[in-house]
Amino acid sequence: MELTARQQQIKQDFISIRGTWGDSWEAILALSPEFLAGYLSMSSVPWKKNHLEDKVKEFIYIAVDSAATHMYLPGVRQHVRAALRFGATSAEIMEVVELASTLGVHAMNVGVPILCDVLDETGGRTVKQPLTEYQEQVKKEFTENRGYWNKTWDDTLELDPEYLEAYTEFSSASWKFGPLEPKVKEFIYIAFDIAATHLYERGTKLHMENALRYGATVEEILEVMEIASVIGIHAATTAAPIILEEVAAFEAEKAAS
Repeated sequence: MELTARQQQIKQDFISIRGTWGDSWEAILALSPEFLAGYLSMSSVPWKKNHLEDKVKEFIYIAVDSAATHMYLPGVRQHVRAALRFGATSAEIMEVVELASTLGVHAMNVGVPILCDVLDETGGRTVKQPLTEYQEQVKKEFTENRGYWNKTWDDTLELDPEYLEAYTEFSSASWKFGPLEPKVKEFIYIAFDIAATHLYERGTKLHMENALRYGATVEEILEVMEIASVIGIHAATTAAPIILEEVAAFEAEKAAS
């Protein structure tokens, strides 16, 4: 496709600011160049302000793209490559994925309190008892390994401390052995919690509180959310190439008839 002067400028600006290009962007450029220009304006805000390190920005993209609620694999590959170019190590990138892999526990964080409500309403829950020695130990291990305790975990600790003990072991691996500093770990949690494919408000608030406690700035947290906010573009990066393919096939079929 021969680009117009405007399309050439948008492409040059995109590569200059975002440092990447590919077939999906080419397809969007062909179909709707001003839409691509608008996306570039929005998505480039964090890259102009630069409150986060470049590799940390890429970690945020990897987190939201690899999360179970999104799984946009072309984005994972693109941003892993970019993170490596910015000096990230394989251990750092793997830790991002490990942190994102904890998202599934939100089935318990949401579901267990609902179960407790049902039990309270139906009379199926006994009077709350003091924690047993085992429950106290589980709570202590979680707090020591993860650096916090929140009432989010109270009901799970009451009803199924064995599960919480197992989850503590699973989720603590990154905190014990991972190379990322604590506030960056919290940025990863914030990113996949606030992403449009998850929108887990309770977790977002909790991890914002933790991030601030670890020394994060408001500007850094805003930048995390700004990066997470652009995953809606994957509607276009997925569909635009298909549109071009189907238009070409339709035109060829029409010409042959």
